[in-house]
Amino acid sequence: MTIPEICKMLENSGIGTELRESSLLFPVIEGLHVLGLSISVGLIIISDLRLAGLILKKRSASEVWSQFLPWLIPGFSLMTITGLLLFWSHALSAYNSIAFRTKLVLLVLAAVNAAYYHLTVYRKMDRWDNDAVPPAGARLAGWASLILWVGVITMGRIMAYSF
Repeated sequence: MTIPEICKMLENSGIGTELRESSLLFPVIEGLHVLGLSISVGLIIISDLRLAGLILKKRSASEVWSQFLPWLIPGFSLMTITGLLLFWSHALSAYNSIAFRTKLVLLVLAAVNAAYYHLTVYRKMDRWDNDAVPPAGARLAGWASLILWVGVITMGRIMAYSF
């Protein structure tokens, strides 16, 4: 089976059809997706701005992170689950969309950036945690994350208006 055939099968399944054609279900899922996005990416943006040394300079990076993490994980989980359901409802259209493919590439790059940060700079946080301006590696990871998430959101909005 090819990827387009799998996408068509998902989209035409009972769940895909119900998600797409329901006058209530699709908008609720879309609203929950935006809520999850707002929580998770909103907190990521604040964390990234702290890493860039632009805000919350008097608060340690670890303090900011520890206060956001309990909210970030559920928000990210909600965003991911609802995003998968939204894809399921329009799988073939999404697969054929350059905005969707670009969004996936940006999501992978955001994950790579987060992994880079957590495997390198984050492990040395005890050395710079209270610095108003973090080291270059942290600033780079913060700026990269900001740019990538703006791209992800932009591509998501383009998708919403192109199906």
